[in-house]
Parts: sequence; C-alpha cells; structure tokens
Amino acid sequence: MGGERSNSRGAGGLAHLPRRSGGRRGPAPERKGPSAWSAPEESLRARLGSTFQGLSQQEAEARLESLGPNALESRRRRPLLLELLLRLGNPLVLVLLVACGISAVVHDLTSSAIIAAIVLISVTLDFVQEHRANNAAERLRGAVALRARVLRDGEEQVRPATELVPGDVVLLATGSRVPADARLLESHELTVNESLLTGEPYPVEKAPGLAPGDAPLAEVGNAVFAGTSVLGGSGSALVFATGRDTEVGGIARGLDAPVASTAFERDTRHFSGMLMRLTVLMVLFVLLVNLTLERPLLESFLFAMALAVGLTPELLPMVVSVTLARGAVRLAEQGVIVKRLGAVHDLGCMDVMCTDKTGTLTEANIRLERTEDAASQHSERTLAWACLNSHFATGLRSPMDEAILARGAECTQGWVKRDELPFDFERRRVSVLLEKAGRSVLVVKGAPEALLPLCEAREAADGTVQPLDAARGEALQDRADALGGQGFRVLGLAWRDGPFPGGQVSLEEESGLVFAGFASFLDPPKQSARPALTALREAGVAVKVVTGDNARVAVHVCQQLGLEVRGVLTGAELALLDDLGLRARAEVTTLFARVSPAQKSRILRALRQRGHVVGFLGDGINDAPSLHEADVGISVAGAVDVAREAAALLLLRPELSVLHDGIQEGRRTFGNVMKYIRMGTSSNFGNMLSMALASLVLPFLPMLPIQILLNNMLYDVSELAIPLDTVDAEQLARPPRWDMRFVRLYMAVFGTLSSLFDAATFTVLLYGFHAGAPLFQTGWFMESLTTQVLVIFIIRTRGGAGRSAPARLLLLSSLGVVAVANVLPFTPLGHVFGFVPPPPGILASLGALVALYLACAAGLNRWFFRRFDTA
Repeated sequence: MGGERSNSRGAGGLAHLPRRSGGRRGPAPERKGPSAWSAPEESLRARLGSTFQGLSQQEAEARLESLGPNALESRRRRPLLLELLLRLGNPLVLVLLVACGISAVVHDLTSSAIIAAIVLISVTLDFVQEHRANNAAERLRGAVALRARVLRDGEEQVRPATELVPGDVVLLATGSRVPADARLLESHELTVNESLLTGEPYPVEKAPGLAPGDAPLAEVGNAVFAGTSVLGGSGSALVFATGRDTEVGGIARGLDAPVASTAFERDTRHFSGMLMRLTVLMVLFVLLVNLTLERPLLESFLFAMALAVGLTPELLPMVVSVTLARGAVRLAEQGVIVKRLGAVHDLGCMDVMCTDKTGTLTEANIRLERTEDAASQHSERTLAWACLNSHFATGLRSPMDEAILARGAECTQGWVKRDELPFDFERRRVSVLLEKAGRSVLVVKGAPEALLPLCEAREAADGTVQPLDAARGEALQDRADALGGQGFRVLGLAWRDGPFPGGQVSLEEESGLVFAGFASFLDPPKQSARPALTALREAGVAVKVVTGDNARVAVHVCQQLGLEVRGVLTGAELALLDDLGLRARAEVTTLFARVSPAQKSRILRALRQRGHVVGFLGDGINDAPSLHEADVGISVAGAVDVAREAAALLLLRPELSVLHDGIQEGRRTFGNVMKYIRMGTSSNFGNMLSMALASLVLPFLPMLPIQILLNNMLYDVSELAIPLDTVDAEQLARPPRWDMRFVRLYMAVFGTLSSLFDAATFTVLLYGFHAGAPLFQTGWFMESLTTQVLVIFIIRTRGGAGRSAPARLLLLSSLGVVAVANVLPFTPLGHVFGFVPPPPGILASLGALVALYLACAAGLNRWFFRRFDTA
C-alpha cells in the first residue's frame, strides 16, 4: 500500500495478519481486540499494512482469498440422518430397543411393533424440536449483511461488507451500521448505539485516541464494533477484525460451542442409567438361579428377558414427550412459545432466574425524570432551557434530546437560531445561540463536570441571578454525583446573555455562564415487572440481574422494582475471580453489572455448578451466549433475531407475569412425569422382584413370558392419560427436584409392599387352593395387574386418593384395563395367553387381597411423603 508493501498474494505479504478460524484455514486465532484499541495508531496501521488511503484492490482481494469473507460462517453440522441415529444412544432408548428385539424373539410381534413405534415417535419428536432451535449462530450472519463505504486505492467505493478485510479503511455516517470491528482514524461528533452488544441504552461518544487494554467493551471509546449503529456524526476507521474474529463473531463462536447438559437431560440420563443397571442385575440373577436349578436354558433365557421388558417402563419416552408437548400447548395459550420441549421441565424446576436489565426489566425507553434548579427544586425554567438547546441543536437527536422535547416542545415558540457550537468529545457540551424579542442568549447543555467550571453565577427559583462561589460549585457537583448514584443520567444546563457581535459565537464565549440546573434521565422499569418479580420470589425462584449497564443505574432499577440487592459484583471484579471464587460469590450476589457476554456465561455456569437450575431472560445480541448456556433460555417477542433463536422459550407478550404462569405449567408437567416414574418403577419393580424370587421356589414359571409382556402392555395403556391429570397445589409452590435417592427409596418401599402381597397371593393360590401352573399364573396375573393399576389413584396425589379427582380419561383407561384383565381369562382369547377361568373362591380371595393392599398403600404413601419428600 502506498508503495510500502508488496501486493503479492504470497504468504509473506500476509504473515502479520491472523488467519480466520474454521475450515481449511486452521485453528481459531487468539483474540487481538484489546491490543487493537490500546496500541498506538501508527503501530496498528503498520501491523495491518495499511495507510489512511486504505488498501489497494489487489491486496484486498489477496487478503479476502486468504482470510475469508467478512461473514459469520455457519458451523459445520452433522448430516441430519446421523443426528437422528445418534439420539438412539440414550440409555433408556437402548433398553427399549433391546425390549423390542426380545419381544420379537418370543414371537410377540404386537408388543415389538408398539415399542418400536414408541421409540421412533419419541426420538423423532425430540429431534425435530431441537433441530428447529439449533440455527441461532447462523442467524448472527445478518448482523454484517450490508454494504459499506470503503477506501480502495485511495478512492471511495461502495462494496458488500462481506468483502472487507483487516486493513481496510471504512467511512461511517449517520444512520449507517458498522460493518466490522475498526479503530477510529478520524471522527466528527460521532455517536454510536452499542446497546445490542453492551446492554447500555444511552448513545456512546466515539473519538480517536487510546483506550486501556483491559477496558470493558462499553468503555472503549476509540473503536467501533460490527453490528452497532451510528446515531450521529461521521468518521473513518481502520478495520482490525472481520467475520468471526469480531466481537459479535465471538458471540457466534460461543453459540457454536457445546454446553453442559440441561437439568432435564441430566435427570433423564441418571434415571435411565439407574434403570439399566437394575435391569441387568435382575436378568443375571434370574439366569443364574434357573441355570443352577438345571432348568431348560431357552425357557430360562426367555423368562429373564421378559422380566427385563417388564421392568422397563417403555412408555416413559412417550409419556414424557406427550406430557411436555401438552405443557407446551398450554404455555402457548398463555403467550409462551416452547422451542425445546425439555425446557418445559427445566422451567418448572428453575430456582434461579438471571435477567438482563435493559428491555426486560426496563422499557428501554429513556425518559426525562426531573428537571431541577441550583437549589435542587423542581424547575420548569430548567426544562425550558433544555428544550431550547435540544430543539435547535443540529445533528441526529439523541434519545435524551427526544425525551426533553417530549416534555417541553412548546418552549421554543418565538426563538430564532443564530449560531451553534456543536458537541465534541473534549468539551462534552453543545451550545446554541438564540434570539427572541431582541435578546440574544447562548444556551449550553453538557456533562455537569464539564459545565460547572464555566459558570460564575446561578439562577435562583425566582429567576434572579446570584453569584456562584467555589463552595456552591462543589455542592452542585456533589448533587450531580448523588443523582448518578440514584441511577440517573445527568445533564447540566447553563446560559449567558449577549451581546454577540455579528450573531456568532466562539469557544471563548462559553464562559461566565449562569448555571440553570440539572436534567435527570432514567430508563424506567416496566410497570408489570414488580408484581411479577414478587410472584417469582414467592414461588421460590431467586432473581439475579446480569447487565452490561453500570451498577448505580442497575441498583436504582432494582430498588424501584422491590428487588433486594444483597450483593453487587462488577465485570472488573469478576475478571479477578477464578471459577471456584465465582461460584461462592455468585451464590450471594444479586446484581452483576458492567459484565461482558462471556462473563454472563461464566456466571450462569457457576450457578449451575452450584446445583441450581438456571434460567436467563434477555433480548439482545449480547445475551445470545447466555441464552445458549442456561438450563432454560428465555427471550421476548421484541428481541433481536439472534436472541429469539438462541432461546428455548419465547414470551409473546412483554409481560414478566407470563413467565410466572409458565413456571407453574412447568411444575405441573414435572409432577405428571414423576407420577409415571413413581407408578411405573414401583409397581414394575415389585412384580418383577416377586417373579424373580418365586422362580426360586416354584416348580414352574410364576408367569409365562407372553403373560409378562401382556401385563406390562395393559398397564402402560392404563397410564397413557397421565399427561392430562391434575397436580397437587403444593407441588406448584416451589421448584421441584428429580431426586434419584427419592425415586430409589420409593421404588424399594412400594416394591417391597407389592412383593409382600404377591407372596400372600402365592400362599393363597398354592396352599389354599392347590393351584396348578395355569391357574396359578392366571390368578397372579389378575391380582398383580389389578393392584398395580388401581394404586395409580393413591400414588397420583400426596394426600390420599380422595383429596383430588383424577382426570376423567385416566379414570376410564384405568378401570377399563382392570376390567379387561379380569374378564380375559373367561374368554376364548384367554387360552391364547395360557389363562384358565378361576373359580369363585379364588376370585373372592383375590378381591380381599386387593382391597387390603390398597388400604396399606394409601397409608404408606402418606407416611412416605411426610418422611422423605424433597421434590
């Protein structure tokens, strides 16, 4: 460039530039952002091989070929068929596939087909839901899909932003979007909106110079970043990072990275592993016993495999999917769209919710909160001065100007503008020279610390002008600091009468001013947020605010919303903590301020490592990694595309009360899933344990393999309506937990009770009625299926069968299955399964045993929940 560098496409001309990550271009480079804004400008230009005239077209093409386009490259994904097949590796799915094969081996093709269909439907449904939500990183590509003004060969050109490379010089103007991360070379009143990256709603002033290498993104004033918008002014900038090497590209890489399993995935994996181990142990035990007793090998093997099928709750994937899907439908009716079915469960179990501030707790709409005079009293005169300055100042109006004009537009009548001293970053103020009825007045608005030293007098409440001494000046500065401590963004107002010869004003005349007062601005909290946060707290969900805004503003918002701030941790303080220290601090901290997107993810990770189920609510680009990291990511309808795609749940109405309703629905869903777990594992375990022990003492099999499979299938049919059932109110009052210790205890206690009554049944059949193999197997089939189905009405609630009414469909399906089980032996079809009609005496005895079992189960259920309940 400029004769100083070769335009060769060879590696030597590009050795100083970082290689783009991904594909054939090698590993991801080390991030160079801080050095790009902390190094001297000359050093950066030399490193990038660029000049003020930019690159030559030939050199730019060479770099584009080597480094790749300025685009957020989509991550490589496995083929869809492979993704679907990999889901079959889930332990519970593997057990079901084995059960499917066993059913086919024993010629029970109906059961085999049913199990195969269940697996296919469940896996496919889960795959489709997940696949629709996995394009979050790719949607970030739209953040740089634009055209840019760039200098090539010293001439301005308009080119697609995807063709930009490090070393290019881009030109920025009001209304444009920044196409890449770039260091400012020149600027004129340049103001940028970086809220999508930093969470800060106020415009940011930008100018050439140096910035500390460790400065947070929100405080880097000499660089602009891809995806942000220019609100006012103009400038030129040297591109130092493009595509996935930009700050927004770093967010995309964060979305590509795999995250830890969600709470739902962890819980189901633990349960599946426990069930598989128990099944293997049971099968090996039965095989060993039967081989020791020298029984036929094939018959022993089929019996053991039938026990494995009987112990496996093969409808669990379908019950879970149907229950979650029903929860998703009910959430949609309440204004919550579910993009990942497992998020319904996670939402119910959530005990910590982290939320961004801007746009979620606040309106993201800057409002003029108050105007006051030098005596800290409300002042309409101060509002009038502010309105005159904002109305007549040139350039794109900032949100604070709009807020001022919304309150006092009528104050401008009769005034005429004569001259202006535009805003700049050194003065940090803007002045307009106005005239009305022969009076010339210079009206100045700016940062209090820049304005107060220029004032020699102050305006009293009655409009008179009084001297401003040093002590009063310090008091006014203290007042400005105090307003800042309350979360306000503060501007000072001052004025000076003429004459101004020629109707013009110079910088030297910004002196001897009369201080008028302060204008204080606030991004107001949402009116609905306070009761919603209260409801979350009462529901056992701790709320933590994680924001890129400053701590003072965030504390003020929390106070207005009634959210107690127990601790504050800033991004700078967080950077000094290791992971262990952050886990300890995160537990006791309510507010995290001035944090970067990467730090937000660290916070969520630390809370999850503490055992919490963590939700995150956000709506900006900077929130996307956190939405991806959380157990359940939640966004709102007005969020940017990237946040909506990264989230697992989307609130259609911008009301946090919807979130509380969603939590209740999630807990209702969890409660119904746990019903099936308790019912299926306890009854199946009890019956299979009884069969295994009975095989030790009986001269024949206690139940034929086909009878075991029929028992299991009918029982599963009776439970298909569980997703429609109601849930106890106390289960909705606090975050539940899928406690494996609780499940194991429940299985052991109720399985043992079931086995004791099975033993009583064996005694009655063998010694009371001297039943042979067919009659024994028929009687025990009827008793075992009747008890394990009817106990549903006891297990489904914690307070007794009469406490709450079951869903009508659950009642009908359960009673229907009981009727089938007890009528089948008396039909011709019963002979197909090896049944014989039992005499009336056996029926009466079995009826008495069933009634006694249900009474004992009801008492044991109440005692168990009082003693062990942690869910």
